[in-house]
Parts: sequence; structure tokens; C-alpha cells
Amino acid sequence: MKKLIKTVWIIILMSTVSACSLVKKEQQKETFQPTPPVVIKLPREDDGAIFRPEMNVGLFDDNNARNIGDVLTIVLNENTNASSSANTSATKDQKVDLPSPKLAGDKVTKNGKEILNNEIEAGREFNGQGTSAQNSSFSGTLSVTVAKVLPNRNLVVRGEKLVQLNQAEEFIRFSGIVRPQDIKPDNTVESNRVANVHVMYAGSGAISAANSMGALGRFFQGKTWPY
Repeated sequence: MKKLIKTVWIIILMSTVSACSLVKKEQQKETFQPTPPVVIKLPREDDGAIFRPEMNVGLFDDNNARNIGDVLTIVLNENTNASSSANTSATKDQKVDLPSPKLAGDKVTKNGKEILNNEIEAGREFNGQGTSAQNSSFSGTLSVTVAKVLPNRNLVVRGEKLVQLNQAEEFIRFSGIVRPQDIKPDNTVESNRVANVHVMYAGSGAISAANSMGALGRFFQGKTWPY
């Protein structure tokens, strides 16, 4: 009976953890949904003129993204190389020689050997070395939508791309702040020209689950396990 109760509690605990992870995943997914454009309704004025503000089209405007809901293509080109090394060496030697004192003009000896002659030698040495290196690369393209236009005309963009094949699902999510002057004539912008970049690349499904650690393994490998 006790064994059955323990099994039920373990099942309930694992279900709660999986439910929390699903809720968190859904909340993250909602933040990357495409932003629809804002429809501006202008008051209609029947003054007999041919011009209408709601029908205004700029003859010299380009097709670059500038308003909420517009689409912008991000060219992902992220390369990071970092390395550091340190080497420290310290050595110190010390020697003190205390000559034998004389009593009544003669050195103190025993069996012909000076017994009050002292010599002190001390030394210490320290060597330390450390090396660290990290390399990462990410490339590709992703189209996002303008979620917000800041007062300085900078664009807050975000979007995601989802690819599902058989039992595997992979997605890439991107968000950041783009300056209009960094957008090229073909409505693309390099990712290294985007500020406050957040890039997330992950997957789910049978393949991803096979490469992930189970709940019990995460518990024993986590910080809560005291050993």
C-alpha cells in the first residue's frame, strides 16, 4: 500500500512539472505572434474636394517596413569568438646567516665544532595557468513583423519560424530593435545591426526528447541534490 501511494505521488509530481513547462512554453509562444497592422480611421470630410486623406499614397515612398504590422526580413549572421588565457608565476628566496658569537674572545665549540652558528633559508614558489575559449556561429534568414514604433522611429520587431517534419518540431524566434536607416532597399537588415537581440533556437518532439535528461536525472544533477 505504501509503495502504491509513493508511486501515485511521483506521477502527480511529474504531471505538475510537465504542465508548468507546457504553460511556460505557450506563454513564450504568444509573445512572438505576428502583430497585425493598426487601422487608422480618419474623419470623412465632404467638402467637395477630390483629395481624401485616407487615400493618400506617397509617390516617393519605398517598400521598407516602417509601420506596425509591416514585414521585415532579418539576415542572421552571428559569429562569436572569445578566448582568454592567464599565466602567473611567482618565486621568492630568502637566506639569513647568523655567525657564531664569541665568548672571552673564542668561539663556542663542542668537540671542535661551533654550536652557535645558525643559518636560515626559506623559499616559496607559485605557478598558475588558465585558458578559456568559446566559438559560436548562426546564419539564415527570418521574416518578422513590426510590433511597435518607438518615439525616435526605431522599430521593435519580433517573429518566429516553425518547421515540423514527421515527429520533430524545430522553431527559431527573434526579437530586437531596428533603426530605419539600417534597412536595405530590399527590406532586409543584418542581425548585427539590430539592438537588444534575442534569438532562440530549439526543438521538440521524439528526437529532442531522446536527447534531453529525464525529471529524475535533472533532480540528481541539479543544485538541490546535496551530494
